[in-house]
Amino acid sequence: MYTRIDGKEVSAAVRENIKNEVSALKAQGITPGLAVIIVGNDPASRVYVNNKKKGCEQVGMNSFEYALPEETTTEELLELIEKLNNDADVHGILCQLPVPEHIDEEKVLNAISPDKDVDAFHPVNCGKVMTGDYRFAPCTPAGMVEMLKHYNIDIAGKHCVIIGRSNIVGKPMAMLMLKHNATVTVCHSRTQNLAEIAKQADILVAAVGRPKFVTADIVKDGAVVLDVGINRMADGKLCGDVDFDAVCEKTSYITPVPGGVGPMTITMLLKNTLEAAK
Repeated sequence: MYTRIDGKEVSAAVRENIKNEVSALKAQGITPGLAVIIVGNDPASRVYVNNKKKGCEQVGMNSFEYALPEETTTEELLELIEKLNNDADVHGILCQLPVPEHIDEEKVLNAISPDKDVDAFHPVNCGKVMTGDYRFAPCTPAGMVEMLKHYNIDIAGKHCVIIGRSNIVGKPMAMLMLKHNATVTVCHSRTQNLAEIAKQADILVAAVGRPKFVTADIVKDGAVVLDVGINRMADGKLCGDVDFDAVCEKTSYITPVPGGVGPMTITMLLKNTLEAAK
Protein backbone atom coordinates (compact mmCIF):
# COMPACT_ATOMS: atom_id res chain seq x y z
CA MET A 1 0.00 0.00 0.00
CA TYR A 2 1.51 3.31 -1.06
CA THR A 3 1.42 6.71 0.69
CA ARG A 4 0.45 9.72 -1.38
CA ILE A 5 2.80 12.61 -0.55
CA ASP A 6 0.59 15.64 0.04
CA GLY A 7 2.43 18.77 -1.13
CA LYS A 8 -0.28 21.05 0.21
CA GLU A 9 0.02 19.59 3.69
CA VAL A 10 3.84 19.84 3.75
CA SER A 11 3.68 23.35 2.31
CA ALA A 12 1.20 24.47 5.00
CA ALA A 13 3.45 23.11 7.77
CA VAL A 14 6.56 24.86 6.38
CA ARG A 15 4.66 28.12 5.87
CA GLU A 16 3.47 28.04 9.48
CA ASN A 17 7.11 27.90 10.61
CA ILE A 18 8.03 30.71 8.21
CA LYS A 19 5.15 32.83 9.53
CA ASN A 20 6.39 32.40 13.12
CA GLU A 21 9.94 33.36 12.16
CA VAL A 22 8.71 36.39 10.21
CA SER A 23 6.79 37.53 13.33
CA ALA A 24 9.97 37.23 15.40
CA LEU A 25 11.92 39.29 12.85
CA LYS A 26 9.18 41.93 12.76
CA ALA A 27 9.51 42.29 16.52
CA GLN A 28 13.12 43.32 15.82
CA GLY A 29 11.94 45.88 13.26
CA ILE A 30 12.72 43.81 10.14
CA THR A 31 9.99 42.81 7.69
CA PRO A 32 11.26 40.41 5.00
CA GLY A 33 10.50 41.80 1.53
CA LEU A 34 10.35 40.03 -1.84
CA ALA A 35 10.51 42.02 -5.10
CA VAL A 36 9.07 40.26 -8.14
CA ILE A 37 9.68 41.60 -11.65
CA ILE A 38 7.43 40.54 -14.53
CA VAL A 39 8.03 41.71 -18.09
CA GLY A 40 5.20 41.44 -20.64
CA ASN A 41 1.82 39.71 -20.38
CA ASP A 42 2.49 35.99 -20.31
CA PRO A 43 -0.68 34.51 -18.67
CA ALA A 44 1.16 31.64 -16.91
CA SER A 45 3.74 34.08 -15.52
CA ARG A 46 0.94 36.32 -14.23
CA VAL A 47 -0.59 33.37 -12.33
CA TYR A 48 2.80 32.55 -10.75
CA VAL A 49 3.40 36.18 -9.75
CA ASN A 50 -0.06 36.43 -8.15
CA ASN A 51 0.59 33.21 -6.20
CA LYS A 52 3.90 34.58 -4.95
CA LYS A 53 2.17 37.75 -3.80
CA LYS A 54 -0.48 35.69 -1.95
CA GLY A 55 2.25 33.58 -0.35
CA CYS A 56 4.01 36.71 0.96
CA GLU A 57 0.75 38.02 2.46
CA GLN A 58 0.05 34.66 4.08
CA VAL A 59 3.35 34.62 6.02
CA GLY A 60 3.43 38.36 6.75
CA MET A 61 6.14 39.40 4.29
CA ASN A 62 6.23 42.54 2.16
CA SER A 63 5.67 41.95 -1.53
CA PHE A 64 6.84 44.45 -4.17
CA GLU A 65 5.66 43.91 -7.74
CA TYR A 66 7.25 45.54 -10.79
CA ALA A 67 5.14 44.84 -13.88
CA LEU A 68 7.03 46.13 -16.93
CA PRO A 69 5.81 46.44 -20.52
CA GLU A 70 6.81 43.90 -23.18
CA GLU A 71 9.10 46.45 -24.90
CA THR A 72 11.29 47.01 -21.80
CA THR A 73 14.99 46.84 -22.79
CA THR A 74 17.70 44.80 -21.09
CA GLU A 75 19.31 48.06 -19.92
CA GLU A 76 16.09 49.31 -18.31
CA LEU A 77 15.67 45.99 -16.53
CA LEU A 78 19.28 46.05 -15.29
CA GLU A 79 18.73 49.57 -13.96
CA LEU A 80 15.71 48.42 -11.93
CA ILE A 81 17.65 45.42 -10.56
CA GLU A 82 20.51 47.69 -9.48
CA LYS A 83 18.02 49.90 -7.63
CA LEU A 84 16.51 46.85 -5.87
CA ASN A 85 19.99 45.50 -5.02
CA ASN A 86 20.54 48.73 -3.06
CA ASP A 87 17.08 48.86 -1.42
CA ALA A 88 17.34 47.83 2.25
CA ASP A 89 13.61 46.92 2.38
CA VAL A 90 14.07 44.32 -0.38
CA HIS A 91 15.68 41.06 0.79
CA GLY A 92 14.84 38.86 -2.19
CA ILE A 93 14.66 39.66 -5.91
CA LEU A 94 13.07 37.44 -8.50
CA CYS A 95 12.69 38.07 -12.22
CA GLN A 96 9.85 35.92 -13.53
CA LEU A 97 10.97 33.77 -16.48
CA PRO A 98 10.62 33.58 -19.39
CA VAL A 99 11.45 37.20 -20.29
CA PRO A 100 10.69 38.47 -23.83
CA GLU A 101 13.17 37.21 -26.45
CA HIS A 102 14.93 40.55 -26.97
CA ILE A 103 16.05 40.66 -23.33
CA ASP A 104 19.39 39.08 -22.38
CA GLU A 105 18.23 36.60 -19.73
CA GLU A 106 21.75 35.66 -18.61
CA LYS A 107 22.73 39.30 -18.01
CA VAL A 108 19.54 39.83 -16.00
CA LEU A 109 20.06 36.79 -13.74
CA ASN A 110 23.73 37.67 -13.22
CA ALA A 111 22.83 41.24 -12.24
CA ILE A 112 20.80 40.17 -9.18
CA SER A 113 22.94 40.34 -6.04
CA PRO A 114 23.82 36.78 -4.90
CA ASP A 115 22.66 37.84 -1.40
CA LYS A 116 19.17 38.59 -2.78
CA ASP A 117 19.01 35.83 -5.41
CA VAL A 118 16.24 33.79 -3.74
CA ASP A 119 15.77 31.64 -6.87
CA ALA A 120 19.44 30.55 -6.56
CA PHE A 121 20.10 31.05 -10.28
CA HIS A 122 23.16 33.33 -9.93
CA PRO A 123 26.46 31.57 -10.81
CA VAL A 124 27.76 32.28 -7.28
CA ASN A 125 24.77 30.47 -5.73
CA CYS A 126 24.96 27.66 -8.30
CA GLY A 127 28.60 27.21 -7.30
CA LYS A 128 27.68 27.11 -3.62
CA VAL A 129 25.04 24.44 -4.30
CA MET A 130 27.77 22.49 -6.12
CA THR A 131 30.09 22.60 -3.08
CA GLY A 132 27.25 21.88 -0.64
CA ASP A 133 27.89 25.14 1.24
CA TYR A 134 24.80 27.13 0.27
CA ARG A 135 22.42 29.58 1.87
CA PHE A 136 19.79 29.35 -0.87
CA ALA A 137 18.90 26.17 -2.74
CA PRO A 138 16.82 26.24 -5.95
CA CYS A 139 13.19 26.14 -4.87
CA THR A 140 11.82 23.02 -6.57
CA PRO A 141 14.66 20.65 -5.56
CA ALA A 142 14.68 22.15 -2.03
CA GLY A 143 10.92 21.53 -1.86
CA MET A 144 11.38 17.86 -2.72
CA VAL A 145 14.02 17.41 -0.01
CA GLU A 146 11.64 19.10 2.46
CA MET A 147 8.89 16.62 1.49
CA LEU A 148 11.17 13.63 2.06
CA LYS A 149 12.10 15.00 5.50
CA HIS A 150 8.43 15.64 6.38
CA TYR A 151 7.57 12.00 5.67
CA ASN A 152 10.72 10.77 7.50
CA ILE A 153 12.04 9.16 4.32
CA ASP A 154 15.73 8.46 4.83
CA ILE A 155 17.95 9.70 1.98
CA ALA A 156 21.39 8.57 3.20
CA GLY A 157 22.73 5.53 1.37
CA LYS A 158 19.76 5.37 -1.03
CA HIS A 159 20.19 5.24 -4.80
CA CYS A 160 18.50 8.32 -6.27
CA VAL A 161 17.89 8.34 -10.02
CA ILE A 162 16.98 11.68 -11.57
CA ILE A 163 15.51 11.75 -15.07
CA GLY A 164 16.27 15.20 -16.51
CA ARG A 165 19.37 17.41 -16.30
CA SER A 166 17.98 20.97 -16.37
CA ASN A 167 19.81 23.73 -14.50
CA ILE A 168 16.63 24.49 -12.53
CA VAL A 169 15.70 20.99 -11.33
CA GLY A 170 17.81 18.01 -12.46
CA LYS A 171 21.35 19.25 -11.77
CA PRO A 172 20.68 21.02 -8.45
CA MET A 173 18.54 18.08 -7.25
CA ALA A 174 21.56 15.81 -7.84
CA MET A 175 23.72 18.12 -5.69
CA LEU A 176 21.13 18.30 -2.87
CA MET A 177 20.77 14.51 -2.79
CA LEU A 178 24.56 14.11 -2.68
CA LYS A 179 24.67 16.54 0.25
CA HIS A 180 22.19 14.25 2.02
CA ASN A 181 24.46 11.24 1.30
CA ALA A 182 22.49 9.55 -1.47
CA THR A 183 24.20 7.81 -4.38
CA VAL A 184 23.03 9.71 -7.46
CA THR A 185 22.57 8.84 -11.13
CA VAL A 186 21.35 11.49 -13.59
CA CYS A 187 19.63 10.24 -16.75
CA HIS A 188 18.79 12.32 -19.83
CA SER A 189 17.87 12.09 -23.51
CA ARG A 190 21.22 10.46 -24.44
CA THR A 191 21.21 7.91 -21.62
CA GLN A 192 21.44 4.31 -22.80
CA ASN A 193 19.49 1.65 -20.89
CA LEU A 194 17.44 4.31 -19.07
CA ALA A 195 14.78 1.76 -18.08
CA GLU A 196 17.39 -0.52 -16.43
CA ILE A 197 18.89 2.40 -14.49
CA ALA A 198 15.48 3.75 -13.39
CA LYS A 199 14.58 0.27 -12.09
CA GLN A 200 17.49 0.46 -9.61
CA ALA A 201 16.19 3.67 -7.98
CA ASP A 202 15.18 3.74 -4.33
CA ILE A 203 14.18 7.36 -4.97
CA LEU A 204 13.13 8.22 -8.53
CA VAL A 205 12.77 11.86 -9.60
CA ALA A 206 10.99 12.54 -12.90
CA ALA A 207 11.80 15.98 -14.34
CA VAL A 208 11.72 15.36 -18.04
CA GLY A 209 8.70 17.38 -19.23
CA ARG A 210 7.02 14.46 -21.05
CA PRO A 211 3.55 13.31 -19.96
CA LYS A 212 3.42 9.85 -18.34
CA PHE A 213 7.02 9.13 -19.39
CA VAL A 214 7.66 6.99 -16.30
CA THR A 215 5.67 3.77 -16.60
CA ALA A 216 5.22 0.96 -14.06
CA ASP A 217 7.71 -1.36 -15.79
CA ILE A 218 10.65 0.98 -15.08
CA VAL A 219 9.90 1.48 -11.35
CA LYS A 220 11.35 -0.74 -8.63
CA ASP A 221 8.92 -2.23 -6.08
CA GLY A 222 8.77 0.01 -2.99
CA ALA A 223 10.46 3.00 -4.65
CA VAL A 224 9.77 6.60 -3.63
CA VAL A 225 8.66 8.52 -6.75
CA LEU A 226 8.77 12.32 -7.00
CA ASP A 227 7.07 13.80 -10.07
CA VAL A 228 8.15 17.32 -11.09
CA GLY A 229 6.31 17.38 -14.43
CA ILE A 230 3.27 19.49 -15.18
CA ASN A 231 1.79 18.67 -18.57
CA ARG A 232 -1.63 19.52 -19.98
CA MET A 233 -3.38 16.67 -21.78
CA ALA A 234 -5.63 17.01 -24.84
CA ASP A 235 -8.71 16.90 -22.55
CA GLY A 236 -7.35 19.89 -20.59
CA LYS A 237 -6.43 17.85 -17.49
CA LEU A 238 -3.03 18.18 -15.85
CA CYS A 239 -0.74 15.20 -15.53
CA GLY A 240 2.85 14.64 -14.51
CA ASP A 241 5.85 12.89 -16.04
CA VAL A 242 4.75 9.74 -14.18
CA ASP A 243 1.81 7.54 -15.17
CA PHE A 244 0.40 7.86 -11.64
CA ASP A 245 -2.44 5.32 -11.86
CA ALA A 246 -0.16 2.60 -13.20
CA VAL A 247 2.91 3.39 -11.08
CA CYS A 248 1.40 4.15 -7.64
CA GLU A 249 0.73 0.52 -6.65
CA LYS A 250 4.44 -0.31 -7.02
CA THR A 251 5.66 2.54 -4.81
CA SER A 252 6.03 3.14 -1.09
CA TYR A 253 5.56 6.92 -1.53
CA ILE A 254 4.55 8.96 -4.58
CA THR A 255 3.67 12.59 -5.36
CA PRO A 256 0.50 13.33 -7.35
CA VAL A 257 0.12 16.00 -10.06
CA PRO A 258 -1.37 18.45 -9.24
CA GLY A 259 -0.94 18.78 -5.46
CA GLY A 260 2.50 17.20 -5.09
CA VAL A 261 5.77 19.01 -5.75
CA GLY A 262 4.07 22.15 -7.14
CA PRO A 263 2.88 23.75 -3.87
CA MET A 264 6.39 23.45 -2.41
CA THR A 265 8.15 25.66 -4.96
CA ILE A 266 6.70 29.02 -3.82
CA THR A 267 6.95 27.92 -0.17
CA MET A 268 10.71 27.39 -0.55
CA LEU A 269 10.95 30.79 -2.27
CA LEU A 270 9.42 32.31 0.87
CA LYS A 271 11.86 30.31 3.01
CA ASN A 272 14.80 31.65 0.97
CA THR A 273 13.49 35.21 1.33
CA LEU A 274 13.26 34.73 5.10
CA GLU A 275 16.84 33.39 5.06
CA ALA A 276 17.99 36.45 3.09
CA ALA A 277 16.34 38.79 5.60
CA LYS A 278 17.93 36.95 8.53
